[in-house]
Parts: sequence; C-alpha cells; structure tokens
Amino acid sequence: MNRKEIISSLKSNPKISVLIVGAGINGIGTFRDLALNGVDVLLIDRGDFCSGASAASSHMAHGGIRYLENGEFRLVREAVVERNRMIQNAPHIVSPLPTTIPIFKYFSGILNAPLKFLGWLDKPSERGSLIIKLGLMMYDAYTGGQRIVPRHRFYSRKESLKRWGKLNPEVVNTAVYYDGLISNPERLALELVLDAEADNPRANALNYVSLVSGSGRTVVLRDEQSDETCEIEPRLVINAAGPWIDFANHSLGVTTHYIGGTKGSHLVLNHPELRAAIGDHEFFFENKDGRIVLIFPLQDRVLIGTSDIKIDHPDNAYCTDEEVGYFLEMTARVFPEIKVGREHIVFAFSGVRPLVGSAAKTTGQFSRDHHIEVLSGDWTNLGYPVYSLVGGKWTSFRAFSEEVTDKSLQFLGVKRNKNTRDLPIGGGRRYPRSAEERAKYIAGLAAWTGLSRERLETLFERYGSRAEVVAGFINKGEDAPVVSLPEYTKREMLFMIQHEKVEHLDDLLLRRTMLAMLGRLTRDAINEVNDLLGNALGWDAAQKSAEAERTLRLLAERYRVRL
Repeated sequence: MNRKEIISSLKSNPKISVLIVGAGINGIGTFRDLALNGVDVLLIDRGDFCSGASAASSHMAHGGIRYLENGEFRLVREAVVERNRMIQNAPHIVSPLPTTIPIFKYFSGILNAPLKFLGWLDKPSERGSLIIKLGLMMYDAYTGGQRIVPRHRFYSRKESLKRWGKLNPEVVNTAVYYDGLISNPERLALELVLDAEADNPRANALNYVSLVSGSGRTVVLRDEQSDETCEIEPRLVINAAGPWIDFANHSLGVTTHYIGGTKGSHLVLNHPELRAAIGDHEFFFENKDGRIVLIFPLQDRVLIGTSDIKIDHPDNAYCTDEEVGYFLEMTARVFPEIKVGREHIVFAFSGVRPLVGSAAKTTGQFSRDHHIEVLSGDWTNLGYPVYSLVGGKWTSFRAFSEEVTDKSLQFLGVKRNKNTRDLPIGGGRRYPRSAEERAKYIAGLAAWTGLSRERLETLFERYGSRAEVVAGFINKGEDAPVVSLPEYTKREMLFMIQHEKVEHLDDLLLRRTMLAMLGRLTRDAINEVNDLLGNALGWDAAQKSAEAERTLRLLAERYRVRL
C-alpha cells in the first residue's frame, strides 16, 4: 500500500496489534522481526526513516573493544557475533574493516585498566602496547571459530612507518584488528523497512507521522504532510524513539527519566592527502586528552570524530565550532605532517546516543548496553503496555530487536516461527560473493536489461542484488543522466522516489543517496533533483521553491553545507 492507502486503512480499521514509535535502527529492526512473524504492526516516525540518532553513526559495525575496560563483557561478546552476522547478511553494505591503533607507549595503563574495571578510577588514561595487546587477544577470542574477520596483528615502529609513510614517528607500535564498515547505514535501515513490508502485507511503515497523545485504549497520530490526525487502538506500544524516548512517553501522559544520552559529532573531509595516508584502514586512537577518536575512510572522503558530550535535549545536537576545532587538530596526533583545515570540510553531523542515565563521572563510562523498560497497569492510565527501548547501538540492533520481538510475541500470545539470525537484508539476498560470480551476475543483467556493464557495476555497488529491480525499472523508459550529477540518471532517481517512500528533497540527498554527506551537491544539483521530485509528486512551482529553500536551510544549519 502507498502512504494514502495506509492512512485510509488506519482510519477505517484502527485496531492494530503493535504500534512502534520511532524509525531508528532499533524500531526498524523490531518492525522487521515482528513482520516476519506475521504480526500486524505499524511503524511511525515524525521525520524520515533513520533520520535521527541512527543517522549520526560512525559507520562502524564494531564489538566495542573499549567496553572491555568497563566490564561490559556480555555486550562485547554479543556485538562481535552481531558484527559478523551483519557482514554475512548485508555484504553489499557491511564489509570487514581493517582498523589500526597507533600506540605511543609500551606499559601505560597497566594499573588504570583494572582500577577502571573495579570502578575506582574514572579519569581518561592512555593505554600502552601491553594493555591493548591483552584487550585484542580477548576481542579475538569472542569471535571463536567464526573467522569472518582475521585475527589482530602487532607491528613494530619500523614496520609501522614502512606501511604508513606519514605516520607519527613517535609511535612505538601499531595494532591492526578488524571490525566492520557500514558504508551506508541509512540505506541498510531503509531496506529493512522494505523487506518487512514485502514479507507481510499487514506490516506498514510511515515516515512523517508523529505521536500526538495517548489515553485509554487509543493513540492519536498526526500526518505531518497533511496535518490530518487519526486515532488507532494498539494492543501494545513500543517506544523506540531513541534519545526522544522520554518525550514520547510524555506525549502518552507518562513521566519517565530513562535517557541520559551523550552527543557524538563528526566531520567529513575532502582531503586527498589524508585519504591516501590512511588507505583502506580506519585509524582508531586516543587523543592526548584520553578521548577515543577516529579517522575513517568513507569512499573518497575522510570521516573524523567523534565527541562524547552530555546533552539535555536531542533537538539541540549540532556540531559546534569547538568540536570542529578539536577534530581538525586531532589528526596531528597521528599524521603530524598533514595539515587539515576548515576548507576541507564538506559535511558535519551530530546525534545523541540513547544511553541510560548514569552517575558515572565521565561519559566514556556510560553503559552502551540495551534493555527494555516496561510501563503498564497502575503506572499508566493506558489500556496497553509501553515497552521503551533504552540504549542499543547499530551493531547489536538485530539482537536487541530479537529480544523485544520475543517479549512482544509472548504478550500477544503468538509463537515465533522465523528468526533473523541468518536472514539476508535487501540487496544482500543472492549476493555473488566471488569475483567470478559477480562477473557472471553482471553479464546476465547486461544481457537482460541492455544496460552497459559499467552502469550495472555502479548500480550493484549501490544496491547489491536490488540492482536487478532498479535496472529493470530503468530499462522500461527513456533515461538520461542528471546533468548536474552525471553519476546518477533520472530514472534511477525516479525509482527511489516511487519505490522508497521519498517525501522530501532531503530524503533523497541525505538518506536514499550519500550525495550531501560526500559533498557532491551544488545549487544546480539541488534544483535539478528538486524538479525531478516535484514533477513525480505533483508539486506546483511554489511547492518546489519552498522545498528547495527548506533543504538549503537544513543543509546550512544542521550540516554546515553552504551552497
């Protein structure tokens, strides 16, 4: 069903089993798992899918090696297993990522690490080769016989400087271990939504629909596009609003104080010298103040971050001038000869981690684990329980969603008959793993669609095996490149508009593609794509103009993109 049909259906038949509020990765993962098990479920978000905290990730699928120091062994074990599952289930988006730790001391942190574990020390401290070696040995052990990624390796100063010519010569060692690169988290989230709806016609997802209020057995929703409201009657509400969980509960008439999130900001740089220096490796290290930071390969750009700052309201999460200055200076810790300035910034973003409130003195000690808070009975005046999903991270979304789904199925009296552990995601289905299989696959698509192999390689890189559907759509009409963005064509854009729930221009530029994040946009590009979108959605000239201005304002205010 399309958007209008879903809303019309809700108005005529308001009873549903599960309402999920918040279409970040935890809400989307739970939506897919419930849909897979035949539950009638509605997913809503006041913005676009994966446009809040889940859009502000470091693009990593990782086990959280530094969480070992906080004693969060269960979380690390779970995350390492889930990282491997992501690489297996979404190979078109998640791939092994070699991660290099530059180390400047041999024995530093030997006492600090156990004292932190015991809770007797809370200040940051630099970790030396010995502590990092022990941590990586434990990290590898959690993978067990599941050798999806290689074991870690240690290199001497001489070997390190040979491998990375512009590395700081003061290093004593480097350590290389493997985590996962999530090349496009927003597309991964979207494909989970589309998979869920395809698996179950009683599973529906709506972006730009907000939670207004709740009382008795009803919940009032508002369509942010039309400003119309409707009432539904869920048996269960799952609050997956991330850092906005307490605000969503307040809308339901319930006061909670579950979230004590921290802000994480990042910059994206167009810096060929730095990009060449890191190669295909992420550099993950401690800055001089003890903060864990990263330099990360993102296509031909460089992603650097991240901060970890306490924040009261998630709507106020912006990358500040102070953070920008910190990020630009931190590269000198590892690559002192490479000069990085504000002129290299093409994009900046910030989001709030939905962490549980903590009394820890440093934000690095806030738990990254997840759990479900249940509100029901005498605690509320509602005729349905509310499950609030507190914490969580991209890497462990599937496991957390499975936990929430199991609890929900038990409440609904429904037996689980399918699980997501080995279920491919979107373009990861029937994904050709070897170069030979890929060449055959592309050749077959070329023969079927008549598109060039070069064009199909590009589609395959973007969509995995979903390239078949995209190519089939492109082949059914006359196509031409987008003049200002020749790496895309008009029918490829039209496919996303018609089949991927696009409502606003920034949906296309920020989440269906990575054009904004990679600094590919110009005013001409914005206007050209806006015309394509407006024509497809039936906008008049005034609507097109308003949408272009809205997008330019959003890019400037939130992402530091001024065109």
